[in-house]
Amino acid sequence: MPHTPARAVYPGTFDPLTPGHLDIVDRARHLFDHVTVLVAVNAGKQPSQPTATRATRIAQQIPAGWTNVSVTAWHGLTADYCHRHACRVIVRGVRNTTDYQHEHDLATTNEALGITTLLLPARPQLAATSSTAARGGPFIRFIS
Repeated sequence: MPHTPARAVYPGTFDPLTPGHLDIVDRARHLFDHVTVLVAVNAGKQPSQPTATRATRIAQQIPAGWTNVSVTAWHGLTADYCHRHACRVIVRGVRNTTDYQHEHDLATTNEALGITTLLLPARPQLAATSSTAARGGPFIRFIS
């Protein structure tokens, strides 16, 4: 039986990309043949940069040795991207119980759409930083 590559997506607004996000990508790239960082639009958020700009900047931050990671901008449902690109798993990071409840609810919906969600807990030293907090702080700011 031929090997079907295991592909996953890691969706988010990534505004900005934090060390926690990079850690999730790093861990996921060891679990899957290919991981796509899906820079998405979230109607509930007002990102500091357009989606395509964020995707370009994030791609520049992915280490060169991570050859099984790509970055793509996307303006639709994550499940639609997954179906169109043969990705069977959505990877999500969770920092706390509030994140877990929210991600569990999304995972239930995605499962009904035929896509499995893998929740990866944040490492304790990275759990305190959100993109919202990072935008207000000095580290990993994108300079125009």
